[in-house]
Amino acid sequence: MNKNTIIGFVLIGIVLFGFSWLNRPTPEQLEAQRRYQDSIAQVELEAQAELERKKANPADAMAGLPDSVRMAQLQNSFGVFATKMEGKEELVTLENEKVAVALSTKGGRVVSAILKEYDNYKGDPLVLFTEEKSAFDLALVTAANQVVNTKNLFFSPIKGADSNTLTMRLQLDENRSLDFNYHLSADDYKLSFSIKANGLNGLLAPNVNTLSMTWEQDILQQEKGRKFEDRYVELHYKEWGDATDYLSASGNVEKHPKETLQWIGYKDMYFSTVLVAKDGFKEAQLTSKPYASGEYLKYFKTIAAVDFDLQGTKATEFEYYFVPNRYELLNDYNNQVADGEDELNLEKLVPLGWGIFRWVNQYFIIPLFDFLGKFISNYGLLIFLMTVIIKTILFPLTYKSYISSAKMRVLRPQVEAINAKYPNKEQAMDKQREIMELYSRAGASPMSGCVPMLLQMPILIALFMFFPSAIELRHQSFLWAQDLSTYDAIISWKTQIPLISTYFGNHISLFCLLMTVTNIAYTKFNMEMTNTGQQQMPGMKAMMYMMPLMFLFIFNSYASGLTYYYFISTLITIAQTLFFRYTIDEEKLLAKLEANKRKPMKKSGFMKRLEEAQKMQQEQLKRQQEQLKHQREERQNKKRPQ
Repeated sequence: MNKNTIIGFVLIGIVLFGFSWLNRPTPEQLEAQRRYQDSIAQVELEAQAELERKKANPADAMAGLPDSVRMAQLQNSFGVFATKMEGKEELVTLENEKVAVALSTKGGRVVSAILKEYDNYKGDPLVLFTEEKSAFDLALVTAANQVVNTKNLFFSPIKGADSNTLTMRLQLDENRSLDFNYHLSADDYKLSFSIKANGLNGLLAPNVNTLSMTWEQDILQQEKGRKFEDRYVELHYKEWGDATDYLSASGNVEKHPKETLQWIGYKDMYFSTVLVAKDGFKEAQLTSKPYASGEYLKYFKTIAAVDFDLQGTKATEFEYYFVPNRYELLNDYNNQVADGEDELNLEKLVPLGWGIFRWVNQYFIIPLFDFLGKFISNYGLLIFLMTVIIKTILFPLTYKSYISSAKMRVLRPQVEAINAKYPNKEQAMDKQREIMELYSRAGASPMSGCVPMLLQMPILIALFMFFPSAIELRHQSFLWAQDLSTYDAIISWKTQIPLISTYFGNHISLFCLLMTVTNIAYTKFNMEMTNTGQQQMPGMKAMMYMMPLMFLFIFNSYASGLTYYYFISTLITIAQTLFFRYTIDEEKLLAKLEANKRKPMKKSGFMKRLEEAQKMQQEQLKRQQEQLKHQREERQNKKRPQ
């Protein structure tokens, strides 16, 4: 390859690079392309869900045929069920003070549920699901091995003994029928549901002892912050004799639990639809798919086998729960479970954290919150008082942490003197050993201030989980915040700004901003107060200031009740620190530490091991230095003329 060829290839490369660079898409074009791709994915997902949920009714596919021909074909395919594949859909409503449930004669199923005590972020009635975006179906296998789906069959409504009892009956002939029985409990969110066969022997396959159930539902957006709400939309389930579990809230997820499931719950941030099977769901297949945009957040689907008595001696029993995710309410349902049966544990639908953090919420935060709620109706004031109480309880730990920092601070001149005594890097081990000896003799420890802070962490993390899940804060206003369960925007915009809109949002929350400012102020104040004279790692100071700014991005879309709590908590912490600063006599504290230094000190096992480790490191370092010195001398001797 000659010189000209190489130059030619280089020029071609430059031209191609320049062309690509000049024609690169702008951030606005990239954002538009992303929205376009999301819209395509949204349409495809909706189309797929609609196809899976509502396969064409065979009767609809034969709509153009003459009546006699159409009925003949239906009877040929579905036997005695053919006469029930055509009809007029009617809706029947069961309702009490809390919930209104609509039942359809087509499929005999629940098609919608409205929680009367709540509304959505638009102020409209809170609808958990609609007929168009939900489905419940049982697959019936006939004696001729034909599959008939109940969603395509028309039932007849039969009123019960009271207004909240209804039977959806599939009357095949005088002696054969299939009943879907419903009863809505008074002043409750529970709907009892049972399936009972009447004279279906010989009509259905004789070996049938289970039915394949399909349950689908699209989850409507109920809260103002779509992205934040979406984090809490999950498909939950509970295995018999085991803990609850859930599918991940992000991405397309499918799961096939090996064990029989006691219940399955389609959970939104503050509301859930739960289906409990008395004899369990077997061979369950669970699916969760997110929607990229629009008024729906997730698509949930369950396929499972449920017990079915063909003889009709025993009904297949279920219970629907159309519930707000209120911890006390869900926990009370455990008391309704008969002795010897597993508890429902529906309270696990409330995301209170795991392990010790959930215990803190269950046995401290929630009881305190509920107790204060009996006397204080303004939830902004309630949170303020709750913060004061928590900070008061944690006061001894805060005091101990401050005393530890104060000890380090009054010893700072002595630490700086040790630093001056050992200026070289080779003396780092000696310097560290002497500083640790100083702390040990004076009765101070760099770690003693961390232990109280670590003991406070379970409460801080528990509160982080509690506030976004507290339905009591929903639509509760305080000061400028119209809803403490979502963000309190003082500035909003509709323009999509690359990166900013994705990771920060199209708004600025005032409580979050105040929280950030107070944290920066406290960081500066605390760094000055806790300066011990020891050298910090490079960039540590900048990192301490970066953390509050990161919180601004993280918490901007969080519940304003949470950021308001952090704001008040930080203000109280600053006030406590100032109180300690001006009430604790640091001269007396130094005198006490100096007195400790004069006392005979018995070294702990830890200090002995630390000193031994330091001696070994020093000896190793000395050997390495001598070896390097010897190598340098050898190289110099080789370079000298012989």
